[in-house]
Amino acid sequence: MFGQGAALLLWAVILRCRDFGNPIIHVDEQYYLLVGDRLLHGALPYVDLWDRKPPGLFLIFAAMRLLPGDGILAYQLVATLFAAATGWLVMRGSRRLGATATGGFVAGLAYVLWLSLLSGRGGQSPVFYNLFVAGAAVLTLRLPRLAAAQAVGAIVASGCVACLLAGLAIQTKYTPVVEGAFFGLAHLWYLYRARASAPAVIAAAAVWALLGLLPTLLIVGFYWMRGPAVFDAFWFANFASVALRKGYPAAKIAARLAGTTAQLLPLLIAIAAVWRMRPRSPERWIAFGWLAAALVAFAMIGAFFDHYALPLLVPMAMLAGVALGRWRAAPWLLLGYGLALFVARVALVPTEADSARTVARVMAANDRGGCPYVFAGDAILYHLAKACIPTAYAFPSTLAYEAEQGATGIDEAHEVARILSRRPPVIVTMDVPMAPWNRASERIMARTLAARYRLVSRVPREGAHLLVYLRDDLPLRR
Repeated sequence: MFGQGAALLLWAVILRCRDFGNPIIHVDEQYYLLVGDRLLHGALPYVDLWDRKPPGLFLIFAAMRLLPGDGILAYQLVATLFAAATGWLVMRGSRRLGATATGGFVAGLAYVLWLSLLSGRGGQSPVFYNLFVAGAAVLTLRLPRLAAAQAVGAIVASGCVACLLAGLAIQTKYTPVVEGAFFGLAHLWYLYRARASAPAVIAAAAVWALLGLLPTLLIVGFYWMRGPAVFDAFWFANFASVALRKGYPAAKIAARLAGTTAQLLPLLIAIAAVWRMRPRSPERWIAFGWLAAALVAFAMIGAFFDHYALPLLVPMAMLAGVALGRWRAAPWLLLGYGLALFVARVALVPTEADSARTVARVMAANDRGGCPYVFAGDAILYHLAKACIPTAYAFPSTLAYEAEQGATGIDEAHEVARILSRRPPVIVTMDVPMAPWNRASERIMARTLAARYRLVSRVPREGAHLLVYLRDDLPLRR
């Protein structure tokens, strides 16, 4: 097992090392690092910096920010360790489902590889919380054996750990609540099958529910103690605002689902083969039930970006491993498909890291003690430039893009106007947006740039360009 774990870690490093030090792997994790860094300097999430992710995720990034350096390489190295450790648990879980040693090991390799195919090659939130979910799942897969031995105490202890792990996952992103509920119900069922008394089952259910909720209850209590205004900001951002987001066109949703399905195709074929295998062991029924719960969580938000499928990789890879050891060609076909996608979609695509660092240097050289404003582009620019942030809504899409219009609890265009009234020395935007503009915000920005700013830098970014504007009354510093 140690040798396989070391091999998984080496595999993860090989696949991910190309991006070590790249500050713009994905827009989401840039912002997590920015918030984690500013948290260490006294910022309070949802009050000083706004987002919908639970505080646990920002605490993880704050902890990684304590490591040496500017935090970029640090979080990527820690994410690599999380990816490899989760791959190891996938291998263990797959063996419990009946996979051969080869099938289980390839399942772990596949998990790590497919992370990079679904925008998880850096520090997306599932890269971290999948480890907690995988740990809870491996414990849950022990239940049929424990129930057969009527090991009531062991099932109770397993439920405590599994539900606490699920609670930690929920504080990294809220959607694992569905999988956590499934693990808790599975433990209750097998506790009943182990002939536990009714009072014991009820007491265990209460303890497990409390442990699953405990991390979130601690966070709720923390914000409650800071007064109604702070608590209301926390509550709105975490639980109310998501329902206010605008949906995406059906054609765009269909395209995203088609792309994700195409990338997952060999895993889906392997899972279909496992479904047809008879007899189905209780462990496999648990795994299929867990996959169903993960699919519900995947569908909950409804946006269907590719990285929303990252949590599906854990149950899918575990189940696929059962088939991968049955046919000699299966591991080669699956990994070959994945590696071909990796070369085309990751290895041959420029990182554009130099673009971000170039823009950050212009921001840092020309801030004149003021706060530059990144209207559209990369939130990490504030971090790279060591700049102050002119708004709590620093994730660029929040104020700039249509999907967030009316979902933030403020008038987004009014906030843009407020920021511009402070005459930021530098403004960063894009010539082609990553999503449809918030038209009201974009009109205000375009009018201001035309009247008071001049373009001083233009660098490539995802098929478009980052544009850097300097206030007209300021000389350009290189």
